[in-house]
Amino acid sequence: MKLFKKIATVFLVSIILFLLGGYFYFQKKFTPPENYLNVSGVAENIPAKWISSNGNSHSALLLPVKIKGVNHTFYMQFDSGSPITVFYKKSLESIAAKFQNQLIIGNENSTISTAFTIGKMNISSDNFEVLNYGEKINFDDLKAVNIIGTIGTDLLEKRVTVLDFKNNQCSFIEKIKEDDFTDFEFKKRKILIPSVIENEKLKLLYDSGTSGYELITTKEIWQQYRNKNSKIKTEKGNSWGNTLSVYSASAKKKIQFGKITLNLSEVTYIEGTSDLQKFLMKRSGMQGMIGNKLFLNHKLILDCKNEKFKLE
Repeated sequence: MKLFKKIATVFLVSIILFLLGGYFYFQKKFTPPENYLNVSGVAENIPAKWISSNGNSHSALLLPVKIKGVNHTFYMQFDSGSPITVFYKKSLESIAAKFQNQLIIGNENSTISTAFTIGKMNISSDNFEVLNYGEKINFDDLKAVNIIGTIGTDLLEKRVTVLDFKNNQCSFIEKIKEDDFTDFEFKKRKILIPSVIENEKLKLLYDSGTSGYELITTKEIWQQYRNKNSKIKTEKGNSWGNTLSVYSASAKKKIQFGKITLNLSEVTYIEGTSDLQKFLMKRSGMQGMIGNKLFLNHKLILDCKNEKFKLE
C-alpha cells in the first residue's frame, strides 16, 4: 500500500511539473519582449495607403515613413496583430547598399539600431527586430510603394491611435478626451475588443493584418452566420510565408461595438492554421478576428495604455 502511495505521489507530482512547465513555456513563448521603442512627438492626419490583393482593395494598410539619414519615403504596414515593430532584412539591405553608413546590417544580426519618423513623430530603438523577409527597394520608380517593415502594437502602447478610415488618415497623439469610451483588453499587446452579435457577447481580436476581412471566425460560427446557399469565395492567404486557405461567404447580421452598430455583410474562416494557434485562440477566450474592412467609413480610437476605445 505504501509503495502504491509513493508511486501515485510521484505520478501526481510529475503531472503538476509537466503542466507548470507547459504553462511557463507558453508564457515565455507568447509574451512579447519589453517595449524597446523610444517615441517623441506626435503624428497627425497622416495619409494612409491601401494595397490590393486578389481583388480585395483593402488587403493591407500602409503608412509613409522616413528613415533617419535617408531622403526617401518608404512604407510600413500597420499591423495591430503584431506585438512588435519589425523591419524586413531584404529591404534594409538594398537601402544600406545605396545609402552607405546610414544603415549597418550584418549577416548574423537579427536586430538593428535605427530611427524612423511618421509625420512629426520620431520612433527609435537600439533593438528593432529584423526579419529575413521583404523585397529590394525600387529606387528608379518614384511611384513605387516600397514596404520596409511592420508597425506593431508596441507603438500603440506609447500613443493614442486614431484610425480615421472615412478620410484614410491615421494619427498618433499623446492624449484625447475620453467621453463615451468602452473598455477593451490589451493582453500581451493583443487588442481584444468586446462586441455583440445576435445578443451573444463576443471577444474579437482586432488584427489589421487581416485588413480585407470583416470577421474571421471558426468554421462552426461561420456556418451559423453566413447566408445559407450563398456563394463561397475561396482564396489563398499568406501568413509570414505560410499558405492558408481562406473561405468567405455573405452574411446579413448586425454587430455592435459600444454604442455603434455596424452591418456585418461577410464572414470568413481559415484552414491551415496550426493546432497551437487554435489552442491559443481558445485559451485567450476570443471568438474571432476583425480587420479594417468592418470599420470603413468610421473612426476607431484606441487608447491601449488605458484599455479604452471608441468607434465613431
